[in-house]
Amino acid sequence: MLRFKMFPNSLTSIPLKNLHLFTRHSSEALSTTNTPISNSEPISNLSRDHVLETLLSHKAHPKSALLFFKGVERKQGFLKTVDVLCLLLQILASCPDTYEDAKYLLNNYVFGDSAPAARVLVEHLVECAERYRFESDSRVFNYLLNSYVRANKIREAVECFRTMLDHDVLPWVSIMNILLTAMVRRKMVDDVRSVYDEMSERKIFGNRYTLHALMRACLKGGMFEEAERHFREATCRGLELDAAAYSIVIQAACKRPKFSLACKLLKEMRELGWVPSEGTYTSVIGACVKQGNFVEALRLKDEMVNSGMPVNVIVATSLMKGHCKQGDVNSALQLFDEIVEAGVTPNVAIFSVLIDCCSKIGNMDKANELYTRMKLMNIQPTGFIINSLLKGFQKQNLLENAYRLLEEAVDNGIADVVSYNILLHGLCELGKVNEACHLWDKMIGKGIAPSLVSYNNMILGHCRKGCMDDANSVMNCILKSGLKPNAITYTILMDGFFIKGDCERAFNVFEQMVAANIASTDFTFNTIIKGLCKVGRVSETKDKLNAFVEQGFIPTTMTYNCIIDGFMKEGAIDSAVSAYKKMCESGILPNVITYTTLIKGFFKSNKIDLALKMHNEMKNKGLELDIIAYSVLINGFCKMKDMENACKFFSELMDVGLTPNAIVYNSMISGFRKLDNMEAALNLHKKMAKIPCDLQIYTSLIGGLLKEGKLSFALDLYSEMLSSGVVPDIFFYAVLINGLCNHGSLEKAGKILKEMNGNNITPTVLVYNTLIAGHFREGNLQEAFRLHDEMLDKGLMPDNTTFDILVNGKLKRTYTPVQE
Repeated sequence: MLRFKMFPNSLTSIPLKNLHLFTRHSSEALSTTNTPISNSEPISNLSRDHVLETLLSHKAHPKSALLFFKGVERKQGFLKTVDVLCLLLQILASCPDTYEDAKYLLNNYVFGDSAPAARVLVEHLVECAERYRFESDSRVFNYLLNSYVRANKIREAVECFRTMLDHDVLPWVSIMNILLTAMVRRKMVDDVRSVYDEMSERKIFGNRYTLHALMRACLKGGMFEEAERHFREATCRGLELDAAAYSIVIQAACKRPKFSLACKLLKEMRELGWVPSEGTYTSVIGACVKQGNFVEALRLKDEMVNSGMPVNVIVATSLMKGHCKQGDVNSALQLFDEIVEAGVTPNVAIFSVLIDCCSKIGNMDKANELYTRMKLMNIQPTGFIINSLLKGFQKQNLLENAYRLLEEAVDNGIADVVSYNILLHGLCELGKVNEACHLWDKMIGKGIAPSLVSYNNMILGHCRKGCMDDANSVMNCILKSGLKPNAITYTILMDGFFIKGDCERAFNVFEQMVAANIASTDFTFNTIIKGLCKVGRVSETKDKLNAFVEQGFIPTTMTYNCIIDGFMKEGAIDSAVSAYKKMCESGILPNVITYTTLIKGFFKSNKIDLALKMHNEMKNKGLELDIIAYSVLINGFCKMKDMENACKFFSELMDVGLTPNAIVYNSMISGFRKLDNMEAALNLHKKMAKIPCDLQIYTSLIGGLLKEGKLSFALDLYSEMLSSGVVPDIFFYAVLINGLCNHGSLEKAGKILKEMNGNNITPTVLVYNTLIAGHFREGNLQEAFRLHDEMLDKGLMPDNTTFDILVNGKLKRTYTPVQE
């Protein structure tokens, strides 16, 4: 028997509208039955007690009880109460023939809006069972619980469940699973866990479907480890698992992400004879890519395909991300072509990955091609895609492309202030403030309000150009706009003043920031340290650093790199080494920049042994030299005319997979030129097929060829230089004119002088002295004095060398006749 519990005497009426559907249904059902019903007297007594007594008289004949109820419920004056309903439900639930009638009655009643609270209904059912001695059976309670779930009254279902437990009425596992599943769908994660805990306290752990619901709840709540724990506990209890259980726990492992466990479970699943689903493979492949185990991701992709499942769009996206992370954009693009050929339609995620990757590596032709293809497929670009393209165009200096794209994106409602900020930042970093201001005006014209980041970018631009008054004006605009400057705003402004060498105003800005109660960031502290080093006040950094540390600042490698670089620039080698030692003692690891700075300083101070010692220490710590580090080493040895060691590091650079840049080639070519080994210098020049030569390289090569008297070769190289768009500077012209004059080619030197004037480059006194000396040697005194007068007309003051040539005739024959 169910446990008896006393209730108050007050009764709750049953709303009439909730039972109309039921009575129609039961009338149809009973019209086909031959159940005997006594009609000896008309139904005239509608009192509660009479109805209860009559229902009890039909306890052994549930269908008769139902027919009686159908008859009285239509009579005027009949008051339907909870205890009448509960008695009828208990009678119907006692016979298999009327189980469906009980369900139907409960469903219609619970679906109504005026049913009593779940707790009230359950407690009345318990009281009814005890009072009228029904057999102990939880059927009607489970039907009620199921009705609440079907009516989407999940909170009431949970209340019903808990009230049942309070009265030791245990839900069926199947009904409990229905409840748990419904709760999972509604993301009632904590309630699912609570309901399960209450059942498990009664040693009812459910079946595999219970486990499914429980683990899914954990997934939705982000409790991936807990999902794994439930899986392990179920395994230990000997619960018969299925493929779905494995799929869910594998998904949990992937979410952590813990790809090694996911792969282990996947293998175990296959060994048990189950073929993982497409979704399971998709999750594991994605986890492997995120964890950087791309080899395993590719293996699983092959396993998935061999199991008869084609690569889907999500797997393709994950694999493309993996290829792009490894810098293998060609494989990502190849996979793109393969899935398209296989009939898979690329989605916006795939285009996002590929466009972003192509933009980052500077392949804007391909990025733009993908963008165009995407639009032709009627796939709407996202802000992320637009911003990736803008960053790429800006880095490649394709500003016209960027402007067109931005205009199009704004018109289509895709771009916003973030998109404008990307271009503003790029322009301002390069000091192109006029272009940035023009873009700013366009942004305002489109009705897009500038953000604080926008203003910060403009301050950065003015600071890059050294226009600090304009930078201050932007700061005032921020305050007027109602925005509040942040630490970045003040720090950019401080940095601008430090670059101008105005420490006093830089610290004034810092004081304003403190007065505004804006906390300093690492960016702020590092900027001040770097600023002091820039203006030659490195000695003050020690006290400043100690003060910052007291404020909670933790010095970084960058902090010490600034200090070491500052000391090195001042030639204070011992102080730089002391800073390096303090850095190591503080547990701050030096990086490639640290060692490169030290090596460069040691070379500058001619302390080659210390430079090599730092190089060895760097390698012993497992740090790989980058192109800048190799450049410093090679340049150091080239300046010392030690081309043997320079060549050794040049070869090592290429052996480790790096590509020499123009700076490295310039050092090597200059080094060989100093040794008058122009053959080696020209051989290096030939190797620069895909690396554009800069002005310094051309200056070294042409100067060296002129020194050897190879004028024709030098002038050919000069023509190549001009055709490649390299613009000569005053130093280059001085080298060229000096070389031509030294070899008696005064006519050509004169043409170069006219070229300088045509390019608005004013020749120096040294250039005029070279030409005057050349004509004096040739006996062309008239031209020599004409050049002297021209020099005066340009506002250049002749020096002692000029007078020695013209007045005293002190000449040195410093050229060798040109060999035909």
